[in-house]
Amino acid sequence: MRDERAGHTRQVGQPFSALIRTASQEVHTEAERSSFMHALMGGRLGIEAYTALTGQLWFVYQAMEAVTPRLVTDPVAGPFIRPELFRSQALERDLAHLEGEGWRERLHALPATRRYAERIAEVAENWPGGYLAHHYTRYLGDLSGGQVIRGLAERNWGLAPKGDGVRFYVFPDIHNPAAFKREYRALLDAVPVDEVGRRRIVEECRLAFRLNIAMFEDLARRFPLSA
Repeated sequence: MRDERAGHTRQVGQPFSALIRTASQEVHTEAERSSFMHALMGGRLGIEAYTALTGQLWFVYQAMEAVTPRLVTDPVAGPFIRPELFRSQALERDLAHLEGEGWRERLHALPATRRYAERIAEVAENWPGGYLAHHYTRYLGDLSGGQVIRGLAERNWGLAPKGDGVRFYVFPDIHNPAAFKREYRALLDAVPVDEVGRRRIVEECRLAFRLNIAMFEDLARRFPLSA
């Protein structure tokens, strides 16, 4: 039996963690293949571009984590609020290393980054399920594909392994990432939201990736590749 509502074809009874992954896979791949990330991962951009990406991510995670005290008791978002995931302090250490003293005064959010952070704040205020969509796209990605970026940064720019400059990608309090991700997916499968609410979360997840892509596009304009 198949359900084709909301533009998705899925097996009825499919675990929510599998649904959200499958339904967002196309736009997730598009984000990974954006011109900026493709150039960065391919070694065609320098540490200045990596530093700029780190700075824009700081604005995103400020938005993600500023709202956690209010959401920690929420039945939908609350179980996912895990301090061992928090990234803001790690980003600040990285930026202090990469940019030096006074980095806060020099750092400015790009237009797409502002829109991204504003959307996170909006759903955190009005719709915890929407916040969960952004939580999933960010933190699970950091635990997975983010490790590839860390390795590249260490190799290409001589940053200390798991040290300052790449701490954003290091989770010292998560000793078994594979087990943590299994637990996270089990929480997704049990999230107390009806079918309509789950479809809305899936669509917000897709939007989160599109907002991320727009941020990459702004960065690409700042760091154009020479012909």
